[in-house]
Amino acid sequence: MHLSKAAQDVGAEGILSISPYYNKPTQKGIVEHYGTIAKSVDVPVIIYNVPGRTGSNIEIPTVLKLAQIPNIAGIKEASGNIIQIMNLLSQVPKGFAVLSGDDALTFPMMGLGAQGVISVASNVVPRMVKEMVDHTLAGEWEAARRLHFRMLPLFKNLFIETNPIPVKTSLRLMGKPAGAFRLPLCEMEQSNLEVLRKTLSDLGVI
Repeated sequence: MHLSKAAQDVGAEGILSISPYYNKPTQKGIVEHYGTIAKSVDVPVIIYNVPGRTGSNIEIPTVLKLAQIPNIAGIKEASGNIIQIMNLLSQVPKGFAVLSGDDALTFPMMGLGAQGVISVASNVVPRMVKEMVDHTLAGEWEAARRLHFRMLPLFKNLFIETNPIPVKTSLRLMGKPAGAFRLPLCEMEQSNLEVLRKTLSDLGVI
């Protein structure tokens, strides 16, 4: 809550808030957590569901309760559970945004009604990701599909080691400043680095 309010106070126009990790809250606790954040700020709040990082899943009934809070505007859905995602998309109220939190699922999720993506790959190929999303929103499915498959090796290999190691390494290989790793994150294994280098070369970005 305090960090969200501080972000708003320095000019943030929205909040992306991960669900609490380590303590594995109940669904009731998740509702109360996000409700408290939403009451503390005036800007839109995006829920972030990523069970692989947090150790807990935000279930659909919980999302539907949170969607009733006026400034909770949507969810970044990165559960990887396509059945859950489909059921969520079929039930959320109009105006509540479901955004992909997994680049490899953006195209299929948008085909089912998601509105876009909060993307890792867009740090590396922003124009290409935007073009895919724009084509999908326009119903230009074949053009979007071609871009999806073109970027699919990148989507995979940006997670060849723990994110954000590959994306920061990619930016370095592209000659862009990406900063140092802070432990326990560290430099990539050489074999993985060569896989990533080839992926970037195949895409023409290095």
